[in-house]
Amino acid sequence: MTCSGISRSLAIGIAACVVWFGCGSLAWAAEPPPVQSLQVSGTEAPLLGIFFHDSGHGWAVGDGGTVLRTRDGGKKWSLVPSGTRALLTAVYFADAQQGWVVGSQGTILHSSDGGGSWVRQSSGTQTILYGLHFLDSLKGWIVGASGTILYTDDGGRHWSDQDSGSRAVLYAVHALDPRRAVAVGALGTILSTENGGMIWEQQETRSSATLFDVVFNDPASGWAVGNVGAMFHTTDGGKHWLDRTLPCLGLCSKPLDLLRIRFVDSKAGWIVGERGVLYRTTDAGFHWEQHTGGAGVSLYGLSFPTPKQGWASGEQGTILHIRQTPES
Repeated sequence: MTCSGISRSLAIGIAACVVWFGCGSLAWAAEPPPVQSLQVSGTEAPLLGIFFHDSGHGWAVGDGGTVLRTRDGGKKWSLVPSGTRALLTAVYFADAQQGWVVGSQGTILHSSDGGGSWVRQSSGTQTILYGLHFLDSLKGWIVGASGTILYTDDGGRHWSDQDSGSRAVLYAVHALDPRRAVAVGALGTILSTENGGMIWEQQETRSSATLFDVVFNDPASGWAVGNVGAMFHTTDGGKHWLDRTLPCLGLCSKPLDLLRIRFVDSKAGWIVGERGVLYRTTDAGFHWEQHTGGAGVSLYGLSFPTPKQGWASGEQGTILHIRQTPES
């Protein structure tokens, strides 16, 4: 599967629009807009995943087996040999040394030296893998096409295939603790487990939207986002989900696709997506404010290692540095 196929499935050519969204009054005083600056990645490959362990150490992955690493907050990005030409879709580090990358053809790569070198792990599948989340250096989940859910409790030396009960493409997973995790995917699919993956139960969304990402900002409150502005919120740890899909106001014909969501604490969160759209909330998602500028291309990856700064990655080798306030 090529990255162009991924791009077509994630991006729709629609006009940009300015949207304010909230359950309460729209007369809400916004903070100063974030500072957005492009960094030099050294590649034109689409970068589908990015992860920062702290404000200095980060990794980005993408098409053609591309793996990039920075140790100075993105001032310099270096290409690291990955040993594969597969499409790489996501990257996650459990700590400063232990990291994993997933991608097409069942690819799982592991690094134990901070991303300086990568070794393939056996996934037991040839399906494309899209998302992953680790609780620590031993326990983690990976999700992918055809309802694939893989689990490890030994750092990836062995991966077990868990029965998701679904054939939907799964794009993301978030683990709350060793027993509870939530996965999302196509056709409004939200799956949750409360016993470490022995049983995955499908949650009701009444939506056909494709959900690309899921994140929890505390043990009870979680968010899932997807195409044409799809947004769902849970306040009970994933048992029930409320449709909070963004409306389309002004001159736009359709809401933009929302591809990644991250929270830096219980109140502050960020969303990126199609055509470089950037949303921010400072009140736990009660309001979302859209910001323009920055990349101008679709953003597929998002990471916020600190409350004040994060990074996004996307088309044409784009890496965008996002700061809450200007640097002093």
